[in-house]
Amino acid sequence: MLADDHRMLREGLRRTLQDLGFDVVAEARNGLEAVDLAAAIQPDVILMDVEMPELGGIEATLQLKERLPGTFVVMLTMHADQQVLTEAIRAGASGYLVKDCSIDEIASAIDAVVTGETALSPRLAATMLAEVRRQESSSQTERVISPREEEVLQLIADGCSTPEVAEQLFISQKTVKNHLASIYQKLDARDRTQAVLQAVRMGIVSLN
Repeated sequence: MLADDHRMLREGLRRTLQDLGFDVVAEARNGLEAVDLAAAIQPDVILMDVEMPELGGIEATLQLKERLPGTFVVMLTMHADQQVLTEAIRAGASGYLVKDCSIDEIASAIDAVVTGETALSPRLAATMLAEVRRQESSSQTERVISPREEEVLQLIADGCSTPEVAEQLFISQKTVKNHLASIYQKLDARDRTQAVLQAVRMGIVSLN
């Protein structure tokens, strides 16, 4: 589903994504319409503009994730604003792209989020992580992950998928998923994005 107040952008995205084999099930002109349509249609992925009338993309994402936790949201933004990016993370978005990205990047982001991966525009990654590193202290997170979990999380931070982590560490994909579940619990994280951001802020992993 597409959510953007610019009709030309929606139409262009719809045609291009359909040409690539994606099924565009609905288009919303604002955040309120996006929430209502998504609740009725339950799309797999929503490409969500940040700045929209009636209801902004961040608040719409927050409401959507509460009602439809299985729907993935990829945020589209004009600017790599640190505050907006941090709010998007907290709202539950799984992907973050700048609007001048290529259609291939958008297609890759859609494919990534539905498989549990995180989709980050290169322009946004450094900005977002720098912001999170300077956030409030991690006093609420005193639990420390194990050395093996550190290895898994570092590979995730390096951009590896679950199969790639399994291959590099010579373990099964199921074991990788078990490690990730443990990491999420220990770092009080909802997904890979939050786990990596939290670990970077705590100095557990680094970005190469």
